[in-house]
Order: sequence, then structure tokens, then C-alpha cells
Amino acid sequence: MNNQKLITPRKLQGFWELMPKQQMLFSSLLNRIEEVFKANCFLPLDTPILEYSEALLAKSGGETDKQVFRFLKGDTDMCMRYDLTVPLARFVSMHKNELSFPFKRFQIGKVYRGERPQKGRFRELYQCDADIIGNETLSEVADAECINLFEKCFNALNLDVNILVSNRKILAGFIQDINFEEKSTEIFIVLDKLAKIPYEDAMKQLIEIGLSKTECEKLIALTKTNGTFKEVKKSISNLCQNEIFQKGLEELENTFKYLEILGNNSIVCDLSIIRGHNYYTGTVFEGFLKNSEYTGAVGGGGRFENLCSYFSDTKMPGVGMSVGITRLFDVLLAENYFDLSQANEIECAVVTFDETFEAGLKLVSKLRQNDIKAESFYENKSFKSQMKEANRRQVKYVLIVGEDEVKTGNYTLKNMTTGEQISLELNQIIEHLKDDRMASAMPNNNN
Repeated sequence: MNNQKLITPRKLQGFWELMPKQQMLFSSLLNRIEEVFKANCFLPLDTPILEYSEALLAKSGGETDKQVFRFLKGDTDMCMRYDLTVPLARFVSMHKNELSFPFKRFQIGKVYRGERPQKGRFRELYQCDADIIGNETLSEVADAECINLFEKCFNALNLDVNILVSNRKILAGFIQDINFEEKSTEIFIVLDKLAKIPYEDAMKQLIEIGLSKTECEKLIALTKTNGTFKEVKKSISNLCQNEIFQKGLEELENTFKYLEILGNNSIVCDLSIIRGHNYYTGTVFEGFLKNSEYTGAVGGGGRFENLCSYFSDTKMPGVGMSVGITRLFDVLLAENYFDLSQANEIECAVVTFDETFEAGLKLVSKLRQNDIKAESFYENKSFKSQMKEANRRQVKYVLIVGEDEVKTGNYTLKNMTTGEQISLELNQIIEHLKDDRMASAMPNNNN
């Protein structure tokens, strides 16, 4: 007898692990988003999970540095990627002479963040990113295209979202105008938390930075401005004549103009959108689920003019979007958005008798050759036990193979949900199962 002490199976906190049916649903969401990216002419890219620390931390700062998984292997100082954007900047800078610009890429992969695990916050998570990188210049058409793509991703998942758009230059210009430009990063961090902390706490933190009470009130009031772009412009255009402020307003105007051309007429201009990363320099946007108890963003993105400057002398402005698919899926699971009974690895179970087992196995092979997920319960020998196993696994269709069926080539297909039975030839069964699969599929709006 083995007296070795058994290790208690457990996993690290904040790291995600799904049951098979949940994983099937999650993978289907990833596939839908990937199809949207491809349909809009974005190219695939997969960068390493590990990067040199000097590259990954080139332009992070603040809370980001504290949350990066960083370690030494021999003399090599490396980090696990915190997001997919900085590795993209490194890649583009390395291969700029081989790429065609604007360079449109997508990447779906895991990122790692050493933050305290809590609802909606993970240490390992998937991101679905798409970015457009320019050479020297990049039109605001790219900003609109990324926002348009962001909306299409949620349409493909059959989800309603509120998409809110702003431009960081507006707040940056106002901060410069009141002579606090050198404190802008600290101020942005406080403003980005306004929805999560009491007004009094925000005021206190801004005053501690050095702002007067009046300046704090004006700045917070500015972040609360929202509506159509025309309404926002009318409200704030005369508030500040700072050049950066006015430039942000101009860029927003162009972005909303192109969004309207692309058919996005319901997107809101909201100056509370800031985004936590300090590499964003212009347009920023976030998405929030409608009709959900979860109030956090489930994705976003924005413009970054200078990210590649740490890797290249060539100016390569970019704009990107990201769906936080792990957080989104976690929210949808909690709110029972999915019918897990519809997620099944088996579309059709082939149930046989002793004398028809081999014939049934051949049918399994033929069904699989025709892209039908078929299975034979060969460990459950009796007909009754095979039917029980089909029920236990929530298989919708069972193909019954008796001696008469083998002789005639007409097989009994039973719908385990309705109890309906029909007798069909194999090619008819394949067609019936494929038609049923299409009818049961989630609507796909990624046109």
C-alpha cells in the first residue's frame, strides 16, 4: 500500500478554470469575435506571454507596475504580459520595414495581472484585442473604425451595450490651463475612480494633489458632461481655450462624424471615460452592459500616439479596442445568460445492440466525417444503460441501430427532448442534424 501523503488538489486564486460545458460556450464566444475581426480585415498575431521587463514596463507606471508579474531567470529580467498592446508596440517596431501601414491586427490571448482577486478581477484573463497602427500619421477614421468594430463584437455575441466615448486631450488641456500639467497622471488616476469612490473622497484626493476647491469642482463637473457630441460641444466649447483642450474637441468631432458614416448612431459622448493606462493620448471609449447588475466596463480602448516611441524613432500612432472576455463571461454566467443544457459535446449518440455494435461504430465514423459530433457509449453495453447515459449527458438526439435498421439502411432518430422518432436514411439524418444545429445557433450579427 502506498503511504505517500496525497496532495490536496487546489488552484491559485484569481486564475480561471471552467467546467467543460462552460468552456465550450466560452470558446464559441472567442470564435465569434475572431470571425468579426477577420471580416473587418484585421490580421492575426500572437506575441509571447513573457517579455523583457525593459520592454514591457517602458511606458506603464503607476498601479500597473505594481501589478506586473516580474521575475529573474538567471540574469534575464522578464515580465508576464499585462496586456496585449505594449507587446504589439514592440512587435511593430521590430518589423516596421516588413509591414504594410496602416497595420491592422487582432490578437486573442491571456494576460496576467497581480492584483487582488475579487468580483470581475482576475490574475489570469483573456483579452480580445484589435488595433490599427499608422506610419507617421493616422486619421480619426481609425478611431471610428475601432469603435465600430467594438460594437460589432458585442452584436456578434447578441449583447446590448452602452458605448461611451471621450478624448483625454479635453481633460489634459483643462489641467494644463490651470497649471497642473506635471500632476496630470495623478489627477487622471483620481478622475478615473470617480464612479467607484464618494465625491468627498475624490475632492480630498485632488486637494491633496494641490488643486483648489473651485478647480476640483470644475474638473469633476467637466467629467460629468455627457450626451450627443453636439450637446457636449455646445456645453464645453467655450469653457477653455487651451490648444490641447480644443484639439481634443476637434478630434472627437471627427470621430463622431466618421462613426455616423459607418452607421453608429447610438454611441454616447461621455467625458467621464478616461481609461487607466497612461499611454492613451486621445480618443478613449468603454462598453457597459445594458440590463445588467454589473456596472463595470466589459471592454474599451483608445488612441495612443507615442507608445512605439520607446522602441523606434519612427512615429507610429495607433488606436485599439479590447473586449475583456473573461470578465464578461463571468458576469454572463452569474446572471444565467447561458442555457448550459444547450452546450453539449455530443450532437448524436449512436445506440446499438450486441449484434449491431460494429455497424453502429461505422455510423459514428461516417457521422463524424460529415461534421456531426457523434458518440458511441461502448462501455455501456445494454440498450437501457446506453439510453440512460444519453439522458445523463443531455444528448438531444439518439440514433437507434437495430438489426432491421442495418438491413434496410433506415435508422430510427429519436429527439430526446420531445420524444419524437423518425426513420431516415443516413444522408437524411446528417441533413436533419445540421439543420437543427443551425436553428439552435445563437444569432450572429457580425455583418
